[in-house]
Amino acid sequence: MPGGMNARRYHRDAPPAMGQFVGVGASALRPFAPVPIFRPDFKAVRRRDTGIFMLDGMRRMSQGLLGRAIMGLVMGFISLSFAIWGVGNIFVGYGAGKVATVGGVDVSSDTLRQLYQVRLQNLQQQAKRAITNDEAHQMGLDQQVLGQLISNATLDSQAQKLGLAISDKDIAQRLLTEPEFAGPTGKFDSGKFSQLLQDNGYSEQSFVRVQRGSYLRQEISDALTGDMTVPDAALDAIHRFRDETRSIEYFELPASAAGEPPAPDDAALQAFYDSRKESFRAPEYRGVVTLAIEPSKLADPAAVPDAAAQARYDAIKDQRYKTEATRKASQVVFKDDESAKAASEKIKGGAKLADIAAEAKLPVADLGVVTKDGVFDKALADAIFALPVGGVSDPIKSQFGYAITEVTEATPETIKPFAEVAPEIKADIARQQAKKTIGDLRDKIEDERTSGKPLDEAAAAAGQKAVKIEAIDANGLDKNGAPVEGLDDRDALVKAVFASNIGVDNDTLNTPEGGFVWFEVTSIDPSREKPLNEVKDKVISAWKDDEISKSINAKADAMVKRIDGGEEIAAVAKELNLDVKNANDVKRVATTSVPQSVALRAFSLPVGKAGSSTGDGDGRIVFKVLDSTLPPLDKDSDVMKGVATQLKQSFGEELMTQYLNKEEASAGVTINQAEFRNAIGLADTGDQ
Repeated sequence: MPGGMNARRYHRDAPPAMGQFVGVGASALRPFAPVPIFRPDFKAVRRRDTGIFMLDGMRRMSQGLLGRAIMGLVMGFISLSFAIWGVGNIFVGYGAGKVATVGGVDVSSDTLRQLYQVRLQNLQQQAKRAITNDEAHQMGLDQQVLGQLISNATLDSQAQKLGLAISDKDIAQRLLTEPEFAGPTGKFDSGKFSQLLQDNGYSEQSFVRVQRGSYLRQEISDALTGDMTVPDAALDAIHRFRDETRSIEYFELPASAAGEPPAPDDAALQAFYDSRKESFRAPEYRGVVTLAIEPSKLADPAAVPDAAAQARYDAIKDQRYKTEATRKASQVVFKDDESAKAASEKIKGGAKLADIAAEAKLPVADLGVVTKDGVFDKALADAIFALPVGGVSDPIKSQFGYAITEVTEATPETIKPFAEVAPEIKADIARQQAKKTIGDLRDKIEDERTSGKPLDEAAAAAGQKAVKIEAIDANGLDKNGAPVEGLDDRDALVKAVFASNIGVDNDTLNTPEGGFVWFEVTSIDPSREKPLNEVKDKVISAWKDDEISKSINAKADAMVKRIDGGEEIAAVAKELNLDVKNANDVKRVATTSVPQSVALRAFSLPVGKAGSSTGDGDGRIVFKVLDSTLPPLDKDSDVMKGVATQLKQSFGEELMTQYLNKEEASAGVTINQAEFRNAIGLADTGDQ
């Protein structure tokens, strides 16, 4: 297994930006990172666990309604059913196949397969395209999943040795407080719980078994990292990196200051070309025939009857086309009913609510512009939306006291008329109808291809027209360097074309819209070296750019030496009629007044020194560092609290890495490579 256990285990959600966080420890970054592994906080540890790997998916699917009512009845009161649920190890009961063994704990093939499929589906949703097992293998997804399960098994083995246990009652209590299973009231929702388990392929018993292992692993993690503190020295180092600010004065030296270089002679041009032949090499081009069928292309809105569109409009107009009425209001809350009634009588006599509030030294709360559903208190909402503009309510017994409210602006409820949205509705109906028939069209095309017809003939037989592309490179460009137009799901198609070959029966690509793309590679024009006479104009242009770059860099270096030698930067700039500017907000990150390359270069120099760096164009920016300031470290600020949290997580990962390395070495890890490849659907090619 490449890289050993360390290489396949640890990753983060995303590489942190410099300045947001400076990483510590040896955690590696994979090409992509679905979930964090071993962080000291409870939530993160659970998310990486086998027991909780589907909770992120649960949250995304929590709006599903299918089967919720039925499953809710079956579940009944979850707290009662927990009492009779079984007890077992997380890796028990998933089948006889074993992918790995750590100590006395097995990782089953079914456990690996289930987690791998969830990870793969998540990755496909992020990429918005199908991803093959071979692609996922190249990305390291299978190694990450196996590494996670081995980590879990290591902790399970250690939990057994330590004699750790958790009762059914404790598990039930924890699940009842999980936010993933809370309903609209914020309390446990048995219907939602049932639906989420059903959507993720879990029974009550199997889920509780999974949770048991998760909670016990959490206990070990908390014991190792729970009380970890971040050293002040680490916070101070990050504070200096983030918050040190420098002031510079600078001017922009344009590329035009280099002048026009003389034309190269043949020997110079040949030497330049010889040193950069790969830059002028012709890429591989492929000829392709492709066919795409999409619901939007098959849809015929004009064929949708007005009556059908009207019926759809009547059904959805309140949800899609209605704009709620709004009110802009303010209110004053009085300490008791008597005070509110007295104020109301004064208002009826002509007094202003604001004046009464000022006299009583009560605040006037601006409720802003609200909809009726947006007002938390129903009594207050009813009163506000019963008032005209300028109206003042009678005293209202609200949840916060006795209130009087005043409405200053109002907009009525509106619904877009049918005539305005009819084209949109007809297009929606037509697309839905096309989705129902697109499968039949796909089958017809596949039948024609199965009979031996090439793609263009199969398309014609099904009433479709294939697109013939004479030449396309791996970047989707033609031989003139222009993008090839008219391609559906362009990136996925180009990638698949260059992974195929002439005569290969390729799998159909699924598009995000729900359509299908077929393709056949008809020709391959290999990459080749272009002789100088074929690319002479491009070589001359590149040579000139290179000469200008050398010249402008030399000029900038000479100017820097003069400034460091004591000349004023303004005097140096004046020779070329260039303006000197000041930037007082230069930081290592998030600098807006100068390019980031200039900011980083400025921090590599002592105060008082000059330097130069690339700008946004082809020129150089010459600058001098004037001063540097660093505000005091405020460990209680929101920013530094966030930094401390991330550092604690990173330290926790590093500590868990060392702990797992030791425990795996002690317990012994064996991996059945053949069973592993079989579980994730990879051919046994011997590629480990």
